[in-house]
Amino acid sequence: MTLCRSGGLWVLAAMTDVLTMVAAITERQPVQGCQKYTGEMLMRVMKTLFAVAAAAAFAQALAPGLAHAQAWPQKPIILVVPFAAGGGTDAFGRPLAQQLDTQLGQRVLIENRAGAGGTVGASQASKAAPDGYTFFMGAAHHTIAPAIYPKLDYDLEKDFIPIALVAQPPQVVVVNPKVPANTLAELIAYAKANPDKLNYASAGAGTTHHLAGELFKLLTKTQIRHVPFRGAGPAMQDLVAGHVDVMFDGLGTSATQINGGALRALALAAPKRSPAVANVPTAAEAGLNSYEVSTWYAIWAPKGTPPEIVERMKKEIATALQSALVKDAWARNGSDVPSLAGAEFAAFVKSEIARWGKVVKDADVKLE
Repeated sequence: MTLCRSGGLWVLAAMTDVLTMVAAITERQPVQGCQKYTGEMLMRVMKTLFAVAAAAAFAQALAPGLAHAQAWPQKPIILVVPFAAGGGTDAFGRPLAQQLDTQLGQRVLIENRAGAGGTVGASQASKAAPDGYTFFMGAAHHTIAPAIYPKLDYDLEKDFIPIALVAQPPQVVVVNPKVPANTLAELIAYAKANPDKLNYASAGAGTTHHLAGELFKLLTKTQIRHVPFRGAGPAMQDLVAGHVDVMFDGLGTSATQINGGALRALALAAPKRSPAVANVPTAAEAGLNSYEVSTWYAIWAPKGTPPEIVERMKKEIATALQSALVKDAWARNGSDVPSLAGAEFAAFVKSEIARWGKVVKDADVKLE
């Protein structure tokens, strides 16, 4: 390309040999179809030429990323859920995946990879190819894990890109109907009178279920044995079957069982009641002050996932959270619809790691 003066305007003229243009300008020789350049004209020509070239280079560099984001997704997406099917992560993950199916035009497939309080699935997700086809649905448990598991082979803050917080249900104290307690006060009295006779189920060591149980014991000065499971789903099955007595569960897993009569709910570990189980009092209303524990669920991408895909997924999740399908599911499971993404969500994760680290230290919680 070269610049020629025609009718008082500078216009771009195609040339088959750029070297011809350079030689013509350098030697002050007119190019065929162009008038002779002056020194001042040459400076203007060269500045314009460099500006055009720079703009073209920038557009060329940007184009692959834009094209990638527009083309994505071209195949199914994997959403790693680090707990067994049937738990709280599933209760929120599956409706969200279903809504994203519709929005993205590709399947979002749940892969349950349970073990070690959710850290097995987190480890596997952190090592997935960062191509935009694997995402991780973690939970509050993963901000507790660094204080519980000293040899984690991943770092939640360094090996993942935070996308968005998606659900935040409260914890609830539930018992199998065979337990001789109809209120929280009766449960505390029975546990004090029968040290180590009761046991409580959790989704695994280092989960919010576990910490909620230990905090309950600390506040009530009771002795209740901890029975860890490979996720809230299996724990819930054994609680309903009567193999374990108590669970300090996320409402996302328990709401259906409570409303169906399979479990007895004694108190919410929350500052206010939940419409999902409107007749269940808060812990404070039931006589236990300062007992507030909530869990939460969120989406991350493996480190290195293209930023344009991260931004696209962030927007798609924000849209999904406002859909009727998701709002209905969240209401049934006792969760508000949060609005926390990107850098603000990253700051929240950092604060949760510090908060739970202190709880673990103060309660002297250790792996069993």
